[in-house]
Amino acid sequence: MNKRDLEAAYRDYITCLNNQDWTNLGQFVHDDVQHNGQRLGIDGYRAMLEADYEQIPDLHFNIELLAIDSPHVACRLRFDVTPKGNFLGLPINGQNVTFCENVFYRFHDNKIQEVWSVIDKTEIEAQLD
Repeated sequence: MNKRDLEAAYRDYITCLNNQDWTNLGQFVHDDVQHNGQRLGIDGYRAMLEADYEQIPDLHFNIELLAIDSPHVACRLRFDVTPKGNFLGLPINGQNVTFCENVFYRFHDNKIQEVWSVIDKTEIEAQLD
């Protein structure tokens, strides 16, 4: 994919996530997708995302920084959310928190095949009462 097509595909993927349009997730994500080295497959990846929305009802993916070097995409996502209960082992319990996630993707056959994700947990810890 050229840079323009890869960026468009990635932005469409983020729109799919924000709309919780799980029936169309397969347009953007490979059947054998891996997340942080673990093979989840499309069903496991979808289950992970659905669980994220269950834990964080106001979850919204905001692209803050986007870099593309085909077949890779690097993105810094910003979240301003209110998780229920514990989140990343932290007692959030309905408190609003803002944090970033740095995510790297590898595309294959025009779909996301590998995802590496790091969430700034220290940023969240600093906001807790």
